[in-house]
Amino acid sequence: MIPAMNKTRLMTLRGAELEPWLAHVAALRIRVFRDFPYLYDGSEAYEAQYLRTYVETDSAICVLALDGDCVVGASTGLALNDETAAFRKPFEQAGMDTADIFYCAESVLLPAYRGGGIYRHFFTEREDQARRLGKTLSVFCAVQRPQNHPLRPVDYQPLDEVWQRFGYRSAPGLITQFGWKDIDQPEESDKPMQFFCKRLG
Repeated sequence: MIPAMNKTRLMTLRGAELEPWLAHVAALRIRVFRDFPYLYDGSEAYEAQYLRTYVETDSAICVLALDGDCVVGASTGLALNDETAAFRKPFEQAGMDTADIFYCAESVLLPAYRGGGIYRHFFTEREDQARRLGKTLSVFCAVQRPQNHPLRPVDYQPLDEVWQRFGYRSAPGLITQFGWKDIDQPEESDKPMQFFCKRLG
């Protein structure tokens, strides 16, 4: 258990330890990713299947932020070689050894809990897991939306500057495609996902 940040306590889980929390994490992902830029029209059935990977994979980690018994934030990661081919492909095409790479999957945090250091803690815990696994590169990817997207809020601020402060840089040649249904669209479509990378010391 990690000391509380404000009124929030943080808990790090690995592999099967996530099992009792799956439904809570799934509901949070659907709620947070519904907002721009993901606009994700999620389903509990898909989320349950997706999150099984983290329960069944030894390299996986999930960091929870809890307010009482309520999950208000969650962050996941695992060895890139334990992810699907779509996430490995850009690195393989670039001639990089995917065995050296840790993939920081998603971080979701309710708006009321942002700005207090939880997001940074999410990265720290996942990078520590990467080092324990002997990885030398930590990566994640983020959806790319056009500036003139009709659902882009006027006050939307991309997180690129935050990620740069954490040591991550955009890798223009490392882009993949991943599909989901947007909240304003009738069908699923592929979205470009830009990778950001950090060398681990």
